[in-house]
Amino acid sequence: QVQLVESGGGLVQAGNSLRLSCAASGRTFSTYVMGWFRQAPGKEREFVAAITWSGGSTIYADSMKGRFTISRDNAENTVYLQMNSLKPEDTAVYYCAANRYYTGTSAGNYAYWGQGTQVTVSS
Repeated sequence: QVQLVESGGGLVQAGNSLRLSCAASGRTFSTYVMGWFRQAPGKEREFVAAITWSGGSTIYADSMKGRFTISRDNAENTVYLQMNSLKPEDTAVYYCAANRYYTGTSAGNYAYWGQGTQVTVSS
């Protein structure tokens, strides 16, 4: 079992950057695929990015490519989401998720979830 705790959210102006962190418990963190999702008010949860257990492969939603970077530090049991050039439409609650295998970008493909961290981008 994996427990996930996100941090790093906040209020920023458009064009600025934020780095989210997700701390995971459990000795098997390094064997899990990790993902980031986001959910804006009134909208469905949306895939942002994912990273394989080794960090060797990353996957991004098209709208985040070039602005967001996912990375992980298995020694620290932490996955990160670096968000640059933020836009007001990036405002959402951002969730960290984990699964043993990568099976797609749907939220239903991830077994474990954090509680989320709010990101608000002002114009």
